Amino acid sequence: MLPGATATQLGIFLGYARGGWWGGLLAGVFFVLPAFFIILGLTIAYAGLGVVPIVRGALYGLGPVVLAIFAVAVYRLGLTAARTIPQAVICGLAAVGAIATPLGIAAILVLAGAAGLLVFHSRDRRTIAIVSVASCLEVLPAVLNTSPLTAVTGHDLSHPASLVDIATYFFKVGAFTVGGGLTMIAFIQDQVVGQFGWLSPSEFIDGLALGQLTPGPILMLAAYVGYKVAGVTGAAVAAGSAFLPSFILMLAILPVLERVRTLTWTRAVMRGMGPAVVGILAVSLFRLAPHALPDPVAAGILVVSLVAVIVYRLGTFKLIIAGSMLGALRTHLRTVRAFTP
Repeated sequence: MLPGATATQLGIFLGYARGGWWGGLLAGVFFVLPAFFIILGLTIAYAGLGVVPIVRGALYGLGPVVLAIFAVAVYRLGLTAARTIPQAVICGLAAVGAIATPLGIAAILVLAGAAGLLVFHSRDRRTIAIVSVASCLEVLPAVLNTSPLTAVTGHDLSHPASLVDIATYFFKVGAFTVGGGLTMIAFIQDQVVGQFGWLSPSEFIDGLALGQLTPGPILMLAAYVGYKVAGVTGAAVAAGSAFLPSFILMLAILPVLERVRTLTWTRAVMRGMGPAVVGILAVSLFRLAPHALPDPVAAGILVVSLVAVIVYRLGTFKLIIAGSMLGALRTHLRTVRAFTP
C-alpha cells in the first residue's frame, strides 16, 4: 500500500525482520546495487554500439517481446485488481482520464483512491470531506494548466539544468507513485517521453528492453534515463533518488507496521487504486505499441511472444534471447539481400 518500488521494499522488510534497522538498510542496498551496475554497463554498451546494425536488429526484436511481457503482466494484474463491477468501472475511467483529460497519473491514482474510500469503506461526512479536498487538490492544477512537477520544483524540467533537477524528478517518482514497478514505468514514460522530451519513444523502448536483461527491480530504468540525460553521474543520481523514498518509507513504517496494516481505510484506498493502475498501464502500452511494432514482422513477433508466454509459459529470459536473435537475423538477412546482385 506504500508508494515506491515494491520488490525493493520487500527486500528491506526481510532484512529488517532478520537484523533490525541496519539489516533492512543493508538488504535494500545490496538488492539494488547489482541491478544498477548491470544496467549501467548495458546502457554504456548501448550508447557505443546502438548504431551498429546487428545491435539495432536485436533491439528491434526485443521491442515486441517486451511489449508482450508487459501486456501479459497487465492482463494478470487486471484479473486480480478489477474483479468487481465497481473496480472495472474505476479501471475504465482511469484509462479515459489518462487519454482524454489533462490529469496526470498521480492525480488519477489519488482520485481512484478517493473513489475506493467512498465505495469500499464508508460514506460518512468526514470521509466525504476528505475525498472532496483530495479531489480538488488534484484536479485544480490540471484545470489551471499547472504541472504538479513544476509546483514541486519551482521550475520547468523539460530541459534539466542540473543533477538537482534529475534528482528531484526521480525522488518524486519514488515517493508518489503507488502500484509498484509497472506503474512507475507508465509514470516515467508519460513524463520523460511525453512531457519533457528527455527520451524519444524508441529510446524508451530500448531502455525497457535493456531493463529486461537486468535481474533486478524494473525501476532501475531510472539509471538508463539518467545516463541518457547526464552520463554516469546522472545514472547514479537518478537511480539513487528513485529508490531513496522506498528506504525512507519502509524504515519509518516498519516499527508500526502491525498497527497500520489493520486500518480498513487503507485497504479501501488500495482497492480503488489497483484497477486504476491497470487502466493507466493499458494506456501506456497502447501509446508504446506503434513504436515497438513498426512493421508486420514486429507484430508477428508480438503474437508469437504472447502465445509463448500465455500458452507455453516460456520464461522471460528465454523469450528475450529468442526475440533478440530473431531481430538480429532479420537485420542480417536484409543486409545480405541489399548487397546481393
